[in-house]
Amino acid sequence: MRQAGRALPEYRALKEKHSFLELVQTPELATEVTLQPIRRFGFDAAVLFSDILVLAEALGQGYHFREQGGIAMEFTLETAADVARLETGAVRQRLDYVARALPLIKQELAGRTALLGFCGAPWTMANFMVEGGSSREFTRARALFYTDRPLFNALMEKLAVATTDYLLMQIEAGADAVQIFDTLAGLLPPEHYEAASGQWIRRIVAGLGGRVPVILFAKGMNTNFEALLSTGAPALGIDWAISLGELARRLPANVAVQGNLDPVLLTTTPAVVAAETTRLLNAMRGRPGHIFNLGHGVTPQARLENIESLVNTVRNSS
Repeated sequence: MRQAGRALPEYRALKEKHSFLELVQTPELATEVTLQPIRRFGFDAAVLFSDILVLAEALGQGYHFREQGGIAMEFTLETAADVARLETGAVRQRLDYVARALPLIKQELAGRTALLGFCGAPWTMANFMVEGGSSREFTRARALFYTDRPLFNALMEKLAVATTDYLLMQIEAGADAVQIFDTLAGLLPPEHYEAASGQWIRRIVAGLGGRVPVILFAKGMNTNFEALLSTGAPALGIDWAISLGELARRLPANVAVQGNLDPVLLTTTPAVVAAETTRLLNAMRGRPGHIFNLGHGVTPQARLENIESLVNTVRNSS
């Protein structure tokens, strides 16, 4: 479960000593944070502790956390000159700390637990980069898509190239599978998803050459799964706003599905979590390729006893 460590006291203790960026950029610290939820809950897979915006920083557009909350990019992509400043050739060098963290994590996992790498999809990345950081309403990337398609495509071209290289680096460093998070996919009208996002993800998936499984999570795309299937991703992560059982019956049997328990359940009670987990497991019973997971990330308000209830319910199901 991505971001599972945010709810852990041991993670919060580290955060009292180190900034988020120090945790991400120091291989030994990133290793420790990655392993914390594995030690406590014994998940089947460990997710690299990092952030999608490290790729923007590697391209030359750094970021920091605002005092009032949220993320601010060092500059906003507004012109062709801004896009031209982005350097795709320095990704591996600037993200070497990720390449050094993965083998450390792999060694600690000792073959008992899978290791997942991840990245942001170009469309989701573009929203932060064009908006200038996090925002209540991301609008500028859509406006760029509608008004200056050549400049939009130039940005997406760079992001697709850099993302492919970054994921290949993670795979070479030991990732057993990789996840592409298109968290802002739902901002797009269905008829424009292919041009604004889908085609670039398809290029990335093709560029990885089937070396490891790829999981695509596109939040808010619950009426447009044909577009997601066309990317070639062999597994789809599903948010909580759709019946997973009904969807799984509509998808090809050779496409794995990951999801999709509502994350807010982890703030309720162990009994409620167990009941809802059982309901989801029953809905997916007999369907091959189901990866039980949340429909989005773990919130900092998640209660440890609820995560334990979820894990125990899944493990004891038959």
